[in-house]
Amino acid sequence: MKLQKILATDCGSTTTKAILIERIEGEYRLAHRGEAPTTVEAPYEDVTRGVLNAVMEIEELSGRKIIENDQILTTVNGDTGVDLYISTSSAGGGLQMMVAGVVKSMSGESAERAALGAGSIVMDIIASNDGRLAHEKIKRIRDLRPDMILISGGIDGGTISHVVELAEILSAANPKPRLGQNYKLPVIYAGNNKAQDQIKNTLGDMVDLDIVDNIRPVLERENLEPSRDKIHDLFMEHVMQQAPGYKKLMSWTDAPIMPTPGAVGSLIEMIAEKESISVVGVDIGGATTDIFSVFQGKFNRTVSANLGMSYSICNVLAEAGLDNVLRWVPFDIDRKELTNRIGNKMIRPTTVPQSMEELFIEQAIAREALRLSFKQHKDFAVGLKGIQKERTISDAFDQSTSGETLVNMMDLDLLVGSGGVLSHAPRREQSAKMLIDSFMPEGITQLAVDSIFMMPQLGVLAGIDKQDLKDEAKSAALEVFHNDCLIRLGTCINPIGKAKKGDLLLTAQITIDNQKTENIKLYKDDFLRIEAPYKEINIKLNPEKNMDIGAGPNQEINTIIYGGTVGLIFDGRSRPIDIPLDSEKRLQSLKKWSEAINEYPKYNI
Repeated sequence: MKLQKILATDCGSTTTKAILIERIEGEYRLAHRGEAPTTVEAPYEDVTRGVLNAVMEIEELSGRKIIENDQILTTVNGDTGVDLYISTSSAGGGLQMMVAGVVKSMSGESAERAALGAGSIVMDIIASNDGRLAHEKIKRIRDLRPDMILISGGIDGGTISHVVELAEILSAANPKPRLGQNYKLPVIYAGNNKAQDQIKNTLGDMVDLDIVDNIRPVLERENLEPSRDKIHDLFMEHVMQQAPGYKKLMSWTDAPIMPTPGAVGSLIEMIAEKESISVVGVDIGGATTDIFSVFQGKFNRTVSANLGMSYSICNVLAEAGLDNVLRWVPFDIDRKELTNRIGNKMIRPTTVPQSMEELFIEQAIAREALRLSFKQHKDFAVGLKGIQKERTISDAFDQSTSGETLVNMMDLDLLVGSGGVLSHAPRREQSAKMLIDSFMPEGITQLAVDSIFMMPQLGVLAGIDKQDLKDEAKSAALEVFHNDCLIRLGTCINPIGKAKKGDLLLTAQITIDNQKTENIKLYKDDFLRIEAPYKEINIKLNPEKNMDIGAGPNQEINTIIYGGTVGLIFDGRSRPIDIPLDSEKRLQSLKKWSEAINEYPKYNI
């Protein structure tokens, strides 16, 4: 079934965004966009008001009638209506969950991965071995009042005493849901199948209990899908039903409403699978920073709940430390004044920089928020812990163990940034440099940003499960993602290895359109930019002795890369990036790197 007009909304905590996708000359494109304040709180207390206000803006821009009698018209008739209406939501604080597991680093972490992958914020992990006494765990559950709880633990057929003990603690806490008073708290049990009857006896009458397949049926394997699917279902059935106006909104949509981060994650997962690439995506917001990654075919998501650019900006300063923020500020500033300026942003979270100095400070702290969030992500995105590995004689001296991070920057193919500070930076060169400085990609990595943060709407569109719409919806989501959502910034090239200042790291030969070949020499600590459009570019890379660009030390690479709005960036800085401690030398380095990429033109930093 061909879709002609698709309406999609994302109800955020402060802003509701609407997009209209149209089929134009045989392909799906973003046609119009509107936004309005979210109306989940008093005096409106009806999320549909914000949705209608955002859609009215699309009506004005498109000349198309989409609303009638305060409802979305989901039948096309000439210049009225749309074929399909879908929505995501993180209004009302999103989906807040607690998870419980027998061993915190094993079943606890697996449960956390399932909950995060479904788009929730994990408030705490309760575990048998977390060091807290039973009454402390009970108090914690009562104080947090989550929307939902996921319990896991034990392999199928194993001992049941510990996981039953977790259920007894939950029973003693008798938790009440955050939203709504007249319904039972949803609890999912995804642990040892042998314990199911006892879990029912312990919790059955007190909570709304659902039992799904074990998250860790055996130590060597994770089975997250049943838990993730059930979290989505319960989010719709229970949590969304209690939020103001959501019942009405759900009656309008042609597919289940998804939590915003879950929709973004499913889109990134789909892109990685379809193109067989490794991807890292980031969404940096006012209160939180979400990181998504797919390495070795495994999807992971983390939420850094206290690292954001407005409400949480002082937490970034506290966690990173003043010196780490100051190292990115490209002008002399008193430490006290820097602290005060950052504090002002927390007091007035909706303000935007009004001077170049304020922009420098905002982008400096963004680098630290991104760096710290990615560090947390790498610590979380690991192989399964507790696995016994079969070893041969050749493995005898191999120190690697289960639980190592899956994130390998040399294997990363695509790095995608979104969120205000990245998507709405005054210049794309600034977005590219923030991504490189904070994520420090190695080898050959494509860089991109989400133009207007439409990944949530595309994620829910791609996930439509109706048989007659499934393939067409996925096709529409992918076409809009590549044509209108992603702004291709270019490719970053960074050789890895030991080198001294002034050493030659690699030579490169670049050929665009089979025309003139350009030769590049990259030296230690250099930062070079070559303007190149988003098209296939033939490149031959010759790393110097001990330097690795992806094929091993001193191994030449002949490949095809892509330019973009920024172009090709050759980064000769070490990993981690070495910024001089001396103030004068630091400012010289920052100025040199900034001018190389034309980050702040006509401004002498």
